[in-house]
Amino acid sequence: MFRLVYLVAAVAATIVTATAAMAAEGQGPAGGFASFIPLILIFVVFYFLLIRPQQKTAKQHQAYLSELKKGHKVITKGGIYGEITGLTDNVLTLEIAENTRIKVTRDAIAGPQVKEDGKQEDTKKVKGG
Repeated sequence: MFRLVYLVAAVAATIVTATAAMAAEGQGPAGGFASFIPLILIFVVFYFLLIRPQQKTAKQHQAYLSELKKGHKVITKGGIYGEITGLTDNVLTLEIAENTRIKVTRDAIAGPQVKEDGKQEDTKKVKGG
């Protein structure tokens, strides 16, 4: 991914240099606008390679956080594994060991616990709600 970004930046730098040389020679009245074309192209490439995928990932994470329920097994951003035993609008109660519970914010949840084979762990069915 970074090799591609580096390649695009190198090509854009070459285009900027060539465009600046043409503008310095006075080749046409569009020389001022033509010097901004490489910058616009760089922004478009960075938008599609970096910004847009990051926004998509953030949306998916927000959707995951809003769908959390009791019994889900999660991992926090600090690396703590636990099972949700209680939740409010912003605070989750995680059971990290038998009779050991901690409270964390929803934003502290990194994602679901995963098994070694990369699949999400099954969530337990909590009796009575």
